Amino acid sequence: MHSRVDTPISLAIEGMSCASCVGRVEQALASVPGVTAARVNLASERAAVEGSDDIAALIRAIEGAGYEARLLGHDPVQDSKAAARRDADAAALKRDVAIAAILTVPLLVLEMGSHLVPAMHDLIMRTIGMQANWYLQFVLATLVLFGPGLRFYRKGVPALARLAPDMNALVAVGTFAAYAYSLVATFAADILPPDSVHVYYEAAAVIVTLILLGRYLEARAKGRTSEAIKRLVGLQPKIARVRREGRVVQIDVAEISSGDIVEVRPGERVPVDGEVLEGESYVDESMITGEPVPVLKSPGSLLVGGTVNQRGALALCATAVGEASMLAQIIRMVEEAQGSKLPIQALVDRVTMWFVPAVMAIAALTFTVWLTYGPAPALTFALVNAVAVLIIACPCAMGLATPTSIMVGTGRGAELGVLFRKGEALQLLQDIRIVALDKTGTLTEGKPTLTDLELAEGFTRADVLARIAAVEAKSEHPIARAIVAAAEADGLERFEAAAFESVTGFGVRAEVTGTRVEIGADRFMRSLGLDVAPFAATAAQLAEEGKSPLYGAIDGILAAIIAVSDPVKETTPEAIDALHRLGLKIAMITGDNARTAEAIARRLGIDEVVAEVLPEGKVEAVRRLKVEHGRLAFVGDGVNDAPALAEADVGLAVGTGTDIAIEAADVVLMSGSLKGVANAFALSKATIANIRQNLFWAFAYNTLLIPVAAGVLYPVFGLRLSPMLAAGAMALSSIFVLGNALRLRHFQAPLPAGRARATSSEPATQASDSARRAVIEGSPA
Repeated sequence: MHSRVDTPISLAIEGMSCASCVGRVEQALASVPGVTAARVNLASERAAVEGSDDIAALIRAIEGAGYEARLLGHDPVQDSKAAARRDADAAALKRDVAIAAILTVPLLVLEMGSHLVPAMHDLIMRTIGMQANWYLQFVLATLVLFGPGLRFYRKGVPALARLAPDMNALVAVGTFAAYAYSLVATFAADILPPDSVHVYYEAAAVIVTLILLGRYLEARAKGRTSEAIKRLVGLQPKIARVRREGRVVQIDVAEISSGDIVEVRPGERVPVDGEVLEGESYVDESMITGEPVPVLKSPGSLLVGGTVNQRGALALCATAVGEASMLAQIIRMVEEAQGSKLPIQALVDRVTMWFVPAVMAIAALTFTVWLTYGPAPALTFALVNAVAVLIIACPCAMGLATPTSIMVGTGRGAELGVLFRKGEALQLLQDIRIVALDKTGTLTEGKPTLTDLELAEGFTRADVLARIAAVEAKSEHPIARAIVAAAEADGLERFEAAAFESVTGFGVRAEVTGTRVEIGADRFMRSLGLDVAPFAATAAQLAEEGKSPLYGAIDGILAAIIAVSDPVKETTPEAIDALHRLGLKIAMITGDNARTAEAIARRLGIDEVVAEVLPEGKVEAVRRLKVEHGRLAFVGDGVNDAPALAEADVGLAVGTGTDIAIEAADVVLMSGSLKGVANAFALSKATIANIRQNLFWAFAYNTLLIPVAAGVLYPVFGLRLSPMLAAGAMALSSIFVLGNALRLRHFQAPLPAGRARATSSEPATQASDSARRAVIEGSPA
């Protein structure tokens, strides 16, 4: 008895040649007891299976369908063997293309040259004669079909025997029909009608050569679709310097254990995730966040493996190695997204499953109609047109149209700091009508800071702030911590407060170096008999900005007005403008008071505000907005955002948030910037547009050219499609689809990261560390 599993099992599938293979592998996997879902990707040649951990049964089922399979992992040895195998296959294809071309060129010259060039026809007749010419063509064609072309027969004939024909079967039947007919014309011409004695060796050989060439170019293009993954894998160094038994030794990164002390020199990549123990330096984390701004790292800061240390030397304690590292998590997320199926793929799967049998039926019908009603030589016309139908109708382009675009699009997203945890989000994002945003930590920095301090005449900032901070140091309120942090940032003298008292609903008071200090709202000042009118204009301005003012009094004299707020991120206004330009409505859902929320919304141009809500209220707000506006995306970062992220049609977690929020999201934005939201929407639109272009080409190609190959234009225009041209067109269709998908590698984000600065702020450092904790400790994959 094998248990059910929640984590999909990844299998590498070998031998798939077209979209119909995908359906057959999925059917074979679905037949295994316990399997609840199976997704097969033609472009990546992988399968993701859910519901069963019986690896042996899964592999047997795939082998029973005529394909080979093996378990995929992140074992470097296994990965290197797989890469070596792919390289060997590509080299074999290249060799076979060269051999086939060398043999086909003289064959083509002998046959087509004698038809097109009278002088060559005369030369052949005067020298070797037509029969010897056919013998020579027979030898060359046999070498092509049963040398480089043997792969089509090895796979196509068994597929036919299983009544599950695929692309190899189409090529095998088409080329062998032309070859066998030519064989009869060469060695038993008497059994054919006199006007039907022709050879088509060159057609069979050219078809094999062109399809091999197409497969070779396709293999090269497929390799480029996963370049983003290869670049990510290549970011981690192979060697690291580790302190062992009082000395520094160089070891393989795979041998590092959690708790090891690792040294990183200037200019080197950080080998593993860890916490800085010694040193201070700026680190380029653009590979994780997409932001080029170097981040300051000092003792206590967290480092991510693969990032680049810039100036100083660092020593770190390894905290996550191997599969637990952030880089491994990112690679796994991208791979899972690349292997997913979009809803748009469902139609393709239904069509391609029956496509090859339908094509064979059309070819048989074409042969019958031409043989029955065609002009003389009817047998020749029937054979040539049936072969053309078989060759031109390969569904490769249909099978590659969606997965290649997904692979390239999600890979490009990873490079931009946009990780699609679920590939379906790529399609769903383009249908979104409204984006709901959490405020704290999403629109804002998530860290209250002292923003305003205006003094009454006769007071100095240093003295007032130092005394107020001494009182607030006795409080645990976030506003108090922000004031204390501001005093520490200014390097002010730290006073001790005595006789601290909290006046509920009003404020706090204490004695600092013999002076009485009182801090609180305007009603507290009035209760003390102090007039706040001198600060009326400032208070009004703060209220307009959504800030609640506090006042400070020293020895019974009004000394200052103070405001603490959570500042809006620098990138937020630009990101919201970009979302508006994409035609989206913007809503803000927050637990903050309505006055503050409305002020921020006015400043940022947010269309709708839902304020003063609890976490369950956010879910209800999401449901209401979905009813009013249509499909909704929610962007959040906190634990209290997880229910709303799950309720939304698409949940986007800001990477500086918590692991719970990231677990509930469909898309993870590795930087703390809302720019990633606009970039995710733009990438979704570009990817889905690319998929639609591919599907249009693939379906239009087959819809238009199958009838042409069958000869429907011949009665009116006298036009027929040569099997050789059909083979070229078939190869070209797959290459076109792959080439179109590869254009996504050059997708430019509408809001690219800003220019790198020479310095880095403390909030940026904390955001980076928070992102690392969220993704690694949360294990979102």
